[in-house]
Amino acid sequence: MTEKLLNFRAEGPASAPPLLLGPSLGTSYALWDKVAPELSITHRVIRWDLPGHGGSAPDLIGPGATVGDLADLVLALADSLGIGQFAYAGVSLGGAVGLHLAVEHPERVSSLAVICSSAHFNGSKPWEERAARVRSEGLDWLVESANSRWFTPGFTVPELVADQGAADPAAYAACCDALAAFDLRSRLSEIGARTLVIAGREDPATPPAHLREIADAVAGAALVEIPGASHLAPAQCPSAVLSALRAHLGGGARLGMAVRREVLGDEHVDRAQARQTPFTARYQDFISRYAWGEIWTDTTLSRRERSMVTLTALIAHGHYDELAMHVRAARRNGLTVEEIGAVLLQSAVYCGVPAANSAFAVAQRVLEEDGD
Repeated sequence: MTEKLLNFRAEGPASAPPLLLGPSLGTSYALWDKVAPELSITHRVIRWDLPGHGGSAPDLIGPGATVGDLADLVLALADSLGIGQFAYAGVSLGGAVGLHLAVEHPERVSSLAVICSSAHFNGSKPWEERAARVRSEGLDWLVESANSRWFTPGFTVPELVADQGAADPAAYAACCDALAAFDLRSRLSEIGARTLVIAGREDPATPPAHLREIADAVAGAALVEIPGASHLAPAQCPSAVLSALRAHLGGGARLGMAVRREVLGDEHVDRAQARQTPFTARYQDFISRYAWGEIWTDTTLSRRERSMVTLTALIAHGHYDELAMHVRAARRNGLTVEEIGAVLLQSAVYCGVPAANSAFAVAQRVLEEDGD
């Protein structure tokens, strides 16, 4: 029998780093409509629906459900897609799922963004009362108050308000049970993933103080407060949320810069940085993020092997200025002078004698300058 999974939408290249996006109670993955397409340029974005919301089956959870149960459903979805470690961002209940994952399954979460959420949701009583009323009356009364709970006066997203009314009452109530039982304050300090916390300054459901509590407890966490944003910040202030997430998810650029320095040396990278202008800044970021942050960090090939491949490719295309730089990098990556010579000799067969002749001249000059 096939395991029933959360409904989801996947965007972006399958080979890109995975990013899971969690929704708020009462909404669907449409909450991320103004943010996910932009994030999918650099990530494999998987946005999912809560049980009984959007396209997810209501019977995935039942009465007495916990945030841990929801987290298990998210992990099952990730497993089904072949996703091991992932970046995670979630709003409200979706943010609580992210906190749980970061505490209970730290090996799965590469980075965490908690948006308009909390480590606790003001005690169990309000949620127990809401669950009981939803079970007896349905959701119409919540539709009437959705705009005031989710947005500042005068703003609305009709599609999300419609999601509230279309949710399954039993599943919605079970999600309320999960919020009632949730309190992770005593374990926030265990979170080791790089963490971003985003607060809506006008949020009545999870006020900025709740987000500051998380940021203060999680080592190294960054806190962003968005003026004019209420509870569903990705829908109301998508540009601000997108900017914060892009900066947060740009860990590849930071990692790439570290690898770039290890392979090419501080002196070379410092010169490149000193020459950077506003015109070239995006290109420098591109190099750090993709060439060094993704390709050179892939452990499928060793750095020695990558140096040999790079030398050959540069010879084939006649990029001799780059070749000089990568001869030095090859030495730094552990290749001997003899091994570099062997790579250049093989290039004579497959790239042509004239190309290899030029390559030997460049390599000999570099090796003599460096005292090899």
